[in-house]
Amino acid sequence: MPEEARSEFWKGLKPITDSVKPDAQPEVYLSQVATDDDRYYAPLSETVGSRPLWINVKDNSWADILCAKQAGLVNRHYHPHEVFAYTISGKWGYLERPWTARAGDFVYEAPGEGHTLVAYESDEPMKAFFIVKGPLIWLDENGNTTGYFDVHDYIELCRNHYEKVGIGADYVNSLFR
Repeated sequence: MPEEARSEFWKGLKPITDSVKPDAQPEVYLSQVATDDDRYYAPLSETVGSRPLWINVKDNSWADILCAKQAGLVNRHYHPHEVFAYTISGKWGYLERPWTARAGDFVYEAPGEGHTLVAYESDEPMKAFFIVKGPLIWLDENGNTTGYFDVHDYIELCRNHYEKVGIGADYVNSLFR
């Protein structure tokens, strides 16, 4: 049950009856997703972790909070599909681009973009909300392909991490839609 209305103009408005179709999956509702609890961030590198929020195996996509508590490096990668990002705190950017994202900044990455994702030193941890569509193609410093990371790799990474830290590997299943 949602919070009860007090003085809002819609107080007393009745919710829709049968608002969810019989075969529909429920929404994912997670409170305080940009938590400081390190257990929720599966390590993508030695300095950057990812908290999964939503995973779509069929479309090879996911939403997450990326977090770095100090200067960090994810890696060099290429996106064959689009990516969306919203900065919650701290600073991050791509070595190949002329901007630095700060709290409140939005970034749209068009398909066909390669870059080196870094987190800068900051008074606050770097936390950004990402929607990743399709795999990440790992690159070397010359832009040559060295591997890939797709939704299946992400699921395995998160399950292994969550099992190790006591949350339980099955937690990841609750994020599938």
